[in-house]
Amino acid sequence: MVIDNLIFEGTKILRQENIENPMLDAELLLTSITKKEREFSIIYGREKIDNKSVLKYFDLINRRKKKEPIAYILNKKEFWSTNFVVDKNVLIPRPDTEIILFDIKARFKNSKRLSVLDIGTGSGCILLSILKEFKNYRGVGLDKSKKAINIAKFNSDLLSINNRSKFIKCDVDNYKFDQYYDLIVSNPPYICSHKIKNLSVGIRKFEPYIALDGGKTGLVTVNKVINKAKKILKIGGYLYLEIGYDQSRLVCQILQKNNFKVVDKLMDYNKKVRCIIGTRLK
Repeated sequence: MVIDNLIFEGTKILRQENIENPMLDAELLLTSITKKEREFSIIYGREKIDNKSVLKYFDLINRRKKKEPIAYILNKKEFWSTNFVVDKNVLIPRPDTEIILFDIKARFKNSKRLSVLDIGTGSGCILLSILKEFKNYRGVGLDKSKKAINIAKFNSDLLSINNRSKFIKCDVDNYKFDQYYDLIVSNPPYICSHKIKNLSVGIRKFEPYIALDGGKTGLVTVNKVINKAKKILKIGGYLYLEIGYDQSRLVCQILQKNNFKVVDKLMDYNKKVRCIIGTRLK
């Protein structure tokens, strides 16, 4: 079959399953088989593809047809202008999370060297993006999933940041710290257990439950992060917490009860509060 026909057939299959952006996904899946840029498929639409590659292509189309996120199929996701390796053991990086990077870049533009802790690091995308942006920073990423830690280490190697980053398999409660941090960031699980069933198929079926489930209130891990941060964050240091769209008021109360001052609230692209920034008072 030729490229144009493959994209046409793949798009038709995905559209029948109500996949968003079916043509784009069909094109991206084909580029992963041909190892060519997407533009190649557009320009050389009459190029013939061998039968073995055609079978591989439709295998990928069938995975996407079942709502498997395309990031897992391609094993990569762009975040902060960098491609990170991802698989089913880590959350897929979201554009909304980049608001944390925008704020950190602006707020700390004149700082020379900071120590950073990323709690629930997953693919390592937040920590590694910070370290990529600030060449003198060093950081530690924590995650209780060994498989997630392996992915983060792999990404660190790919970006050549392994000399300034360290990843530890550890639950936040059990982290035996050996230093105080200037900056702590966390995108913890914050979805109420009973609400997970309402998430889209692509999320609830394929993304790691451990990285979604925030317990009965959605704030179980958030509480743990704040409790640990008040012990290991330097006085005057900053804590960035990504939260659910309806959790701002409660999280601010928890921070204030734990000797944090809320210094800012960051909005996502839907104009919902998605990140709370606190600074440790004492």
